[in-house]
Amino acid sequence: MTNKKLMNEDLKYIFHPCSQMKDYETLPLIPIKKGKGSYIEDFEGNRYLDCISSWWVNIFGHSNDYINGKINEQLGDLEHVIFSGFTHKPAITLAKRMISLTPKPLQKVFFADNGSSAIEVALKMAFQYYKNKGESRPLFVSLTNSYHGETMGALAVSDSGMYKEIYEDILIKTLHAKSPALFDENEALEDMRNILKFNNGKVSSVLIEPLVQCAGSMKMYNASYITELRKICDEFDVFLIADEIAVGFGRTGTLFAIEQANVSPDFLCTSKGLTGGYLPLSMVLFTNDIYDAFYCDYNEGKSFLDSHSYTGNTLACAVANAVLDIFENENILEKNLKKIKFIKNETRKFKKLSNVLEVRQTGMICAIELLPFSQGERVNLIIFQEALKMGVYIRPLSNVIYFMPPYCFTQDELKKMIDTTFTIIKSLKY
Repeated sequence: MTNKKLMNEDLKYIFHPCSQMKDYETLPLIPIKKGKGSYIEDFEGNRYLDCISSWWVNIFGHSNDYINGKINEQLGDLEHVIFSGFTHKPAITLAKRMISLTPKPLQKVFFADNGSSAIEVALKMAFQYYKNKGESRPLFVSLTNSYHGETMGALAVSDSGMYKEIYEDILIKTLHAKSPALFDENEALEDMRNILKFNNGKVSSVLIEPLVQCAGSMKMYNASYITELRKICDEFDVFLIADEIAVGFGRTGTLFAIEQANVSPDFLCTSKGLTGGYLPLSMVLFTNDIYDAFYCDYNEGKSFLDSHSYTGNTLACAVANAVLDIFENENILEKNLKKIKFIKNETRKFKKLSNVLEVRQTGMICAIELLPFSQGERVNLIIFQEALKMGVYIRPLSNVIYFMPPYCFTQDELKKMIDTTFTIIKSLKY
């Protein structure tokens, strides 16, 4: 089976995400046959270094032997069971482990299917908490330049331009405070305080992506903002929701980004790296106080009625436990420190290029921001295609090239990723 034949078959039937399908008239859609470690391979034997962990999920690379073994073990016993009225050992084990790894105030877990669903759970739970206590707090506050997903609630609290604008008429109304990634930190904190003060008693929660606004062009900010934001949320009796879906599981150098602020959120949402790129699963961790607000006799009407068919999927939970095993048994965070330093040293050369505006890095996330392109010019697409020719898969966000590699990348693979990108950027004609 050739790449071309499979591509043509695909285009007869499939509408791909984040794609203008007309592009595929000239842009080849690459059918992938297999993946192993740092590489994915098409049906003609071409291999591509996966520098973005296949949308930030494959933290230990493709077809990890240990995870493969654990998923096969679980498959022999139980693949899935309804999670209402039933439970299973992988979910219980995972919940206990996650609670032990996150800040102490987080003592309860709610399972969902994906990152957007986790955000929806946190938003609904935050609103209903106050409703159960006799208050209506319909407003949520998030940051400018934020991205929290593409289901309707998650999209509503995002500030994601073209992803959101078309749906504005049918979205719940939310508020946006200045992002510390775009504004002075004190200015951003003051803006947040003013919004909460003006809407005192109407806001149920503040939602942030700790340290890195990933889909927002990988804009980054300091942990000190989160430390102060926690105080402001406490002052106005507002929940703090940490969206760790993209930045959790070691991406920022610590297991969870919120750790660097030495505070605890009221809700912590996680997905993506949770299952190492194998299966859809998300978890929302929250406090006993929040849990207690829903604990009642059924006819009191305070139950949290949110459900997904694959909630707490047994295979996904088994995989997530395998992911945590790898973190524990292979000292991943410690090993990543050397890779973080290597990336920082090797990307310094980009600063010498006249078309590079900024190089920024938080942990295993690195971004190179280029001078803006002429309006309508899709240089990011040129970069993507040129890198593929050299066996490197990167996916620029407009004029921002970023690296978010799996943790299995060797030093040679990191160097290939960086050097290939440097060669392409250096050759660009503006």
